[in-house]
This record gives sequence, structure tokens and C-alpha cells, in this order.
Amino acid sequence: MAIVRTAGTEILRTVHLEDVPNVETNLIYGEQHHIYTVLSITVHCINLGAANDYIVCKVYGWDSYAGASGQYMNIFQQDMNIGQTFVWNDKFSFNGFEPLGSAMSGAITTSAEQNAIADQGGAVAQKLTIQGEASADRFDITCTYIDQNNA
Repeated sequence: MAIVRTAGTEILRTVHLEDVPNVETNLIYGEQHHIYTVLSITVHCINLGAANDYIVCKVYGWDSYAGASGQYMNIFQQDMNIGQTFVWNDKFSFNGFEPLGSAMSGAITTSAEQNAIADQGGAVAQKLTIQGEASADRFDITCTYIDQNNA
């Protein structure tokens, strides 16, 4: 039976990625009027190009401070060793789409700007990405999150 994905639904989702190289890889690709709450990200290091290479996780999207579209904001950066497992289990949320840029002046100074962020009226999808540091880096990654559909 298919999962219902209509407005007002909340789905627990998981993505498993095996042998991920050091290219930007999407863990979550946002949809308009969705809110994503990340519950955990588990990273197991298979190989490294050099000792203590890192893995970095970022949200790509609207920078509410600068009022800029398409910005990368670090969630975590973790030095790794071969065979090590790192678990990020601090919860955080982000919107599926950016706000309508013309409704924003930079840092949030009014409730209207705060509402514009929540309304997700822009045309740019936000996403959660992960990437290793060097070309030889390889990781197994699992991300568990809640997808709230408010369309």
C-alpha cells in the first residue's frame, strides 16, 4: 500500500547511502510547503584520502541573516578515521523552499518577513547535503527525518 502524501500528513523517512564519495550528495531535497525535521544522521567511514579527513553536512537555502538566496550553512563538520562511526542526533528543522525574496529585506525585522519564510513562496528548493573532504574519502550514511506536508 502506498504512503499517503497529501496536505496535513507527516511521514517518517529514512535514506541510506552506501560508499558515498566526496561529491556533494543530497540527503533531503526540499518540496514547497514541507518542513523537514532531521532526527539523526549516522556516518560510517570506509576510506579516507588522509588521516582525519572530515565529512561536512550543510543546509543549502535562504540565509535569513543576510537575506541571500542559495547559501550553504554548516550543520556539522566532523573529522573521521577509517572504521569510525559518527552519529549526529541533535534535532533541527528546515523548510522545503526559500521565501519569496522580494518579501525580505535581510535579517528578520518584522513579523511579515518571518511569515514570508514560513510561507515558502520563493522558487528555490532548499536541501540538506553531505560531502567528504578528499577524493579518496568514502562513507556509508543513514539519515532519518520527519517530512511534514503543509501544502
